[in-house]
Amino acid sequence: MCSPWVVLAFCCLGQLYADQGLKPQIAAPQLATNNPTLTTVALEKPFCMFDSSLHPNKSYVVYLYVMKESANAISSLVTDNNGKPLNSTFQQTSGGQTGPYKAALFNVPNCASPPKLADVGDVNRASDVLKQYLFRVGDDGTCLYDPNFLAVCNPPLSPDTTYRFKYVLVDSTEGIMKEQTLWSDPIKTRRVKLPLKIDTWPGQRSGGMIVITSVLSVLVFLLLAGFLASVSSVVMRPEDSSAVTKHTSQTIQQSELTPQLISE
Repeated sequence: MCSPWVVLAFCCLGQLYADQGLKPQIAAPQLATNNPTLTTVALEKPFCMFDSSLHPNKSYVVYLYVMKESANAISSLVTDNNGKPLNSTFQQTSGGQTGPYKAALFNVPNCASPPKLADVGDVNRASDVLKQYLFRVGDDGTCLYDPNFLAVCNPPLSPDTTYRFKYVLVDSTEGIMKEQTLWSDPIKTRRVKLPLKIDTWPGQRSGGMIVITSVLSVLVFLLLAGFLASVSSVVMRPEDSSAVTKHTSQTIQQSELTPQLISE
């Protein structure tokens, strides 16, 4: 069974968008854990957001635009003078630095017949259901380097960088924008942790402590090797001394026998 908070979240999704002034929202932590990541941001799809603009005899798609917060506000427009949506790419905008780029396009979510919420509680079907409700920006790590890739590219975002997002409703037949949301609130990706701040469970030791431990381990190994070498030399000495003693005794015996032979 689906938990009550999931039912409440999706039943009120349209109202939440209305209260926020029709702009993309970051996915609830209960639906997308570890969000944002270093290079991705999971957003809620625009359920029940564009229904008033839909004509039953026309087809529509939703474009998702991405822009860095540091980009010039003047360049935040996503349409040209004729109302056609821009096809700016990640490369052309330096990853959203100089203006918005189109990161994705998908069908308008069906507000009247959404996926079954009860399936969210099914481990085998939860992933597919959440893909219909959520979209992860920055989820394609290969499109920039694939010369045969012709679709809209959704490459990884930059770590420790603030972005804004916008949904645009496009008439597929005429190729013009019918409606758009506001730019989302600033959403910042996570930043890479420095080695000295990495949690090195168990013990939660710092990176410096790990280095010290490694050095001490090497020193202990060297001391152990020296100790073993000393023990080996001590073990070998009795054999050498016995050989010397034996040689000396033979020499003495020979010297004692020599006078006897002369006297004879």
